[in-house]
Parts: sequence; structure tokens; C-alpha cells
Amino acid sequence: MKLSIHPLFVAAGIFSALFGGLPVFVIYTLTALLHECGHIFCARKMGFDCQRVKLMPYGAAAVCEIEGISCRDEVRLALAGPAVNAFICVALAGLWWFFPDTYAYTDVVMQANAVMLAVNMLPAYPLDGGRVAGCVIGRFCSPRVKNIVLRSLAAVLAAAVASLFFWTDVGASCLVFAAFLLCSAFSKAPPACKIDFASAAKLRRGLEIKFILTDRSMTYRRAVRFLDDKRYVVFRTEDGEEVTQDELCEGFLSHEVGDRIFGGRDSGDDDCVFGRDSGDGDGGADEDE
Repeated sequence: MKLSIHPLFVAAGIFSALFGGLPVFVIYTLTALLHECGHIFCARKMGFDCQRVKLMPYGAAAVCEIEGISCRDEVRLALAGPAVNAFICVALAGLWWFFPDTYAYTDVVMQANAVMLAVNMLPAYPLDGGRVAGCVIGRFCSPRVKNIVLRSLAAVLAAAVASLFFWTDVGASCLVFAAFLLCSAFSKAPPACKIDFASAAKLRRGLEIKFILTDRSMTYRRAVRFLDDKRYVVFRTEDGEEVTQDELCEGFLSHEVGDRIFGGRDSGDDDCVFGRDSGDGDGGADEDE
């Protein structure tokens, strides 16, 4: 896992240090990283790969290869980050209940996690709430309509956030966040790439074979969860038919994640996939907060 830092993030840290806000800056940065760790853990449990975490002036973003993810898993992945922040808030509330003296040392931590939770649940792409909203809207509307609705929501929320600058004492940070919402909503994310689960280098070194006995309903999405970098996986049915790890990886080039690896279609899997339509600007690989 690589960590990349945007130059503006460094500038924001220096600015905070000069004006006495470095401790708060560090707490918010660690909170954002914990948020992204929730996304990364959930993505890897589903069989997807996460390459790096980017520290940006507005927070952090986990770059994960999630092409082909179903709506059900997309919602789970989007909510994994806010779930971490919610857990920390509940844990701190319990800590204050039993040890009130700790409030003076952890109040900023609670504030950072509460803000992170509230902001990411806004229904604006690419925030986590926007991804959940996209999955819900996509079940009832075409990709084009979904894209229009998401962009309209982002524009309305950006205007509402920007208005805080004139009606409250929040400061210029709300204008920066509003600009981020608009730029993210109207820009296309780079396409994701499928994972190479069986590289030639690993096979040259030799891999232990792991057999998975299954029925013919095994889908590509479920099969990915059995893959690891230590053993070579072979899926086998009771009648002796086999699909090797190489064949599984080749199958991703011509099949959807809901297809059965032994042929056929699993009707129980969701066909609503983020980013399948090339004209839909919200099918990215970044998990932003």
C-alpha cells in the first residue's frame, strides 16, 4: 500500500503550523486515514485491490480497483468508511460516560469523526453518501438520468455549503469544499483496471495448489474471495469439472462478476454496476471522503 501526498496538503499543514492549528490538522488527517482504512479493509474482503491512499487538501482518498462491483457491494463499501467514524464516536461517548475527565483530551477527536461522518453521508458524488445515492437511483433510472440527478444534487449542496460563508463564521473552508463538490461532480474519474490474480512471476516461483470444492452456482464475484498470493486456486465441482486460477482471470475479460464460472448466469446477483456505461461520469475507482 502506497501513500501519496499532494503538494497542497503539505501547504495546508505548514499553514496550520504557522497559525497554531497543527494538532488539529494532525487529528483530522489521522481521522481521514482511519476512514479510508475502513474502505480498504472492506474492499479487500470483497476481493478487490487497493493500490494507494492519497492525502489531498480536502482529506484522503483510497484508490481501489473496483470495476464490476455490484450495487449491493458498492453500498457496503461506501458505508465502511463512515462506519469507522461512527464506531469511534460511540466509543468516545462511552469513554466520557465512564471517565468524564477524558473529555478534555478527546473532544477534538470526537469533533473530527463527527464531521467526517456527517460530510461523507451527504448525497453528492464522490462522497460516500453520493455513491449510495447513485446505487439507489440506478435501480430505478437509466445511467444518464442517474448522472444528471447526482450532478444536480452536488450542485445544490455546493451552493448550500458556499452560502455558509455569508451566513456563518465558518470561514473560507466552506468555499473550498463547495468548489471540490462541483469539480468532482462534473469531472470524469480514470477507468479502473481488473486485478491480475495470477502473475507470471508468482507462477515461476511456484505456488501451492488450493482446491475449492463447489457447485455450479459459483460466480466470479464469489470466486475472487478465495484467491490469495500464497496459493494457486483450482475450483472443482463434484463431477470433476475444474476452473483454474488462470482460466478465472481470463474469464474476467469476457464475463460479468455475476456470471457463473462454470457457465450460466446467477440470477441472484445484482446487475447494477457503477461505471459500466461509458457516458456515466460517476464510475470511478476512488473512494473519496
